[in-house]
Amino acid sequence: MIFDLQKLEKSFEEKQKKTAKRLGLTLEQMPRHIAIIMDGNGRWAQKKGVPRAVGHHQGGKTVEKIAQCCVDFGIESLTLYSFSIENWKRPKSEVDSLMRLYARYLVEIRPTLMKNNVKLIHLGQVAQLPTAVKTGLAETMRITADNPGMILALALNYGGRTEIIDATKKIAQEYKNGQLNIEDINEECISRHLCTAGLAEPDLLIRTANEMRVSNFLLWQISYSEFYVAEALWPDFKKADLEKAILAYAQRNRRFGTIREE
Repeated sequence: MIFDLQKLEKSFEEKQKKTAKRLGLTLEQMPRHIAIIMDGNGRWAQKKGVPRAVGHHQGGKTVEKIAQCCVDFGIESLTLYSFSIENWKRPKSEVDSLMRLYARYLVEIRPTLMKNNVKLIHLGQVAQLPTAVKTGLAETMRITADNPGMILALALNYGGRTEIIDATKKIAQEYKNGQLNIEDINEECISRHLCTAGLAEPDLLIRTANEMRVSNFLLWQISYSEFYVAEALWPDFKKADLEKAILAYAQRNRRFGTIREE
């Protein structure tokens, strides 16, 4: 499949301009990369008096809706914290239910990804995942690999500290092999060895369910991200909530360590 890259870049900008105008913002106030810690599926289920698995299923529906919103808004990258390395400590029945959901979701989402030119990438470790999830993930990434639209990064079996440890091991091995000098080890070098290599750092980090933690998520990458905490539980998070987060982001003065200009 051949894409007109200039046309697609223009499409991104046109969507961003349209969204910015609708929200009363300038193009420069629009985030390019949004990361979301999706929290509250279990509490949503508890409030409804239904099994936690139902909450996760409803959360999956929210993923589809918010991802589509981001495509429509012209967001260039969307990173979703779906399952952390620490989540394996949850009850086996819940983890098994989640893994079945991932295996099915990774297949069912393909037509939508292709329709919207979305490229799926994976952040995290693969080895521990069940075979069905590994297969679904690998095939969906293969099918969407050449899509030049929004990048959807799925953090599945991911941990920020583990990511940095793995990057350090790779760098140490390259140094040992004579492929790197001490002077070569800098921020760019470390970034290049993370699983987010080639992905822009998040402009905006959203966490739902009114929680105030980063929970071992993108510890290196969110150094200068703007945080937004939403009260809504993830299954209840809607387009209007996403717009509120973007509006809040637009009011921030991103100084990156410099002095604010008056």
